[in-house]
Amino acid sequence: MKTHAQEHRDLFATLPAIDAIANDRLHDLLVARARKAGLLDVAYRTLDTVVGRLLLAATPRGLLRVAFDCENHDRALATIAEVLSPRILEAPERLDAVSREIDEYLAGRRKRFDLPLDLSLSHGFRREVLRRLQRIAYGRTASYATIAVEAGSPRAVRAVGTACATNPLPLVIPCHRVVRSDGTIGQYAGGTHVKKTLLAMESAS
Repeated sequence: MKTHAQEHRDLFATLPAIDAIANDRLHDLLVARARKAGLLDVAYRTLDTVVGRLLLAATPRGLLRVAFDCENHDRALATIAEVLSPRILEAPERLDAVSREIDEYLAGRRKRFDLPLDLSLSHGFRREVLRRLQRIAYGRTASYATIAVEAGSPRAVRAVGTACATNPLPLVIPCHRVVRSDGTIGQYAGGTHVKKTLLAMESAS
């Protein structure tokens, strides 16, 4: 004689398995409807690369966030929801161009990004620093002190370091090209090993 629990297991066993294709179609439909209704403020996806899995997030204005695995993707999305909007949905196709350009860059086939950017996660002096970082050419480096001078605050070397550490768009806004005045590479959100890898890749191109 079957127990109550066994009967329940048998009942669930008769149910059809979840159709992955149908599930994907349902998700795509949800994304399309949310977008049409103006309910999708932030789209995101992950991308596996030679420097680890990246989180990519974008608004209609442009690329908003690039986060390394070690930065905790869930925490990055939670910050976006708190600071910008909770209307966030995984929509990989909206980040196809971003994914392609990052792949090309990491393969050594691209030296500059042609992407619209949304700097909503950075403000004040930090945003000014990010604008200065975008001027550092591929294969070149600049010191934290030099960036401080260019940003109009020569004594704000530590603040420049903080701006680099909190850069919401690493790789695309090249904070990895900022080094210490003595030539040592300094810290990096993705880890010093990643910073070394990027600098070596650019210098070899």
